Amino acid sequence: MVLPSLLFFTDPARVADPEAVAMRLPAGSGVVFRTFGAADAPEQGQRLRTITRERGLVLLVGADIALAGTLQADGVHLPERLRGEAMNLRRSWPEALITVAAHTRAAVEAASVPEVDALVVSPVFASNSPSAGTPLGLDGLETLVRATDKPVYALGGLRPDTVDGMEKTGIVGLAAVEALASQNA
Repeated sequence: MVLPSLLFFTDPARVADPEAVAMRLPAGSGVVFRTFGAADAPEQGQRLRTITRERGLVLLVGADIALAGTLQADGVHLPERLRGEAMNLRRSWPEALITVAAHTRAAVEAASVPEVDALVVSPVFASNSPSAGTPLGLDGLETLVRATDKPVYALGGLRPDTVDGMEKTGIVGLAAVEALASQNA
């Protein structure tokens, strides 16, 4: 599977209408559907699956392997704390696209295993995410990109005024939450 060049991460606290965002994504993009325990996750996931199929977008489900199977998603995004699940996931679902979050060099190195297709490194810049740590900046991002042979996505605080210079870091693509929610994104 070809890696998307852009990943939209859903977040119900920060993006009210993920389906509208998915409808505006450029061809070759992907959606990472994160449920955060929502009671309507299967229904919302099915709506996103329909949109992604119709538009030729990739659908990954965050952390919920069972829901990913139910939705016939293209793969799974594992948070850093679940990166150890990649081996079993690959064994049971060989064609899945598997991405893993990484926030430190140690996490990047630990997730750089054959079963993982790509890493999502964050936060690159200051972010509105309640879980965001200290921003890496471009130099920190580039250091983590060089610490792995895996393709790396940059996530966290990405806006038009912060993406200059990203292409020089060696990333495979960008990942964003709120930056893609704007009608002007």
